[in-house]
Amino acid sequence: MNDLFTPMKLGQLDLKNRIWMAPLTRSRATVDRVPTPMMTQHYVQRASAGLIIAEATNVALRSNAWDCSPGIFTSEQIEAWRSLVTAVHLAGGTIALQLWHGGRVASDSRDQPDPPLSPSGVNDNIDAITVWGTDESGVFRKKAACPSRAMTLAEVEETIAAFGRAAKAAYEVGFDGVQLHAANGYLPHQFLSPYLNKRTDAYGGSPQGRAQFALQAMRAMIAEFPAGRVGMRISPFTTFNGALDPDPVPTYRYLVDELAKEGMGWLELADTNFWAGQFDRDQMLSLTRPVFDGPIIANGGIDPETAQQLIANGSIDAVSFGRLWMANPDLPARIVAGGPFHKAITKRFYGGGPDGYNDYPTLAQEGLVS
Repeated sequence: MNDLFTPMKLGQLDLKNRIWMAPLTRSRATVDRVPTPMMTQHYVQRASAGLIIAEATNVALRSNAWDCSPGIFTSEQIEAWRSLVTAVHLAGGTIALQLWHGGRVASDSRDQPDPPLSPSGVNDNIDAITVWGTDESGVFRKKAACPSRAMTLAEVEETIAAFGRAAKAAYEVGFDGVQLHAANGYLPHQFLSPYLNKRTDAYGGSPQGRAQFALQAMRAMIAEFPAGRVGMRISPFTTFNGALDPDPVPTYRYLVDELAKEGMGWLELADTNFWAGQFDRDQMLSLTRPVFDGPIIANGGIDPETAQQLIANGSIDAVSFGRLWMANPDLPARIVAGGPFHKAITKRFYGGGPDGYNDYPTLAQEGLVS
């Protein structure tokens, strides 16, 4: 019987436990989206995770979601990631990178902003979009999203290629895996949503058509990275960022079945609606388990005791913890000890310095272990 501390295989990787670190957007990169030494320290502190999935990282300049979120499309960004990955490996960690395009989830505060790109330029629920950035006084806060415009076919194809280039860069700097962020209302999720995707070309219309963007982005990534070390994050039932779907089952059943045929390494189920007190984990498992035989990772509102139970009964293969990792850099040791567990300081989540980011103590620093 497996538990949180049973090692697991992920493609060619041997993971020391099933206590994964979820990707956490914290906006500690530079304004030019270059990873910082502060970020290196953050991930090194958490190297005891079975797998760190590093934060959502922009694959192209036109992905304008969240100020100071990192990118991997310039040489300076790529070299900064190289030193970060090296440091995590030296600390005994295993780390993957989440690849991201915000699509219509973007805010451009310039006098003449470029409209964000989206599948069909749907803006009637723009108030549902959550995007954070720096205001005129330098304070990091929630900002109003900019109206988007529909992507041309050439822009769709170029963006798919950008995911491939990002995966190639991640492989070259030494990341152990990559993940496509197809959840939470960002660009791949926007293509999956019949509310936001009104296209009549090969990337819209039927469930199969709406799944093509995510599938082709994944294929571009697998062309550059071993398939067993490539994953995807999905949140089929969430309403976050307005990527609505009254019946996501046909689209996602087709998508996940096709991903399994591609040999994709893992599937992370983001239970995003738990933020509003609604849990969709059972629905997501019922949707995905029949068509995906690879590792399934659960995320969202899960405590260590529940995680142990889910893994022991075979419902899932690992859990990606978010806020628990944020506030407890030695999370596996604390699970063994039965706590205590610190709570993340939410007002320090986005932007800023190391406070509320790198200053959470370990058990040893608190004098709770010898």
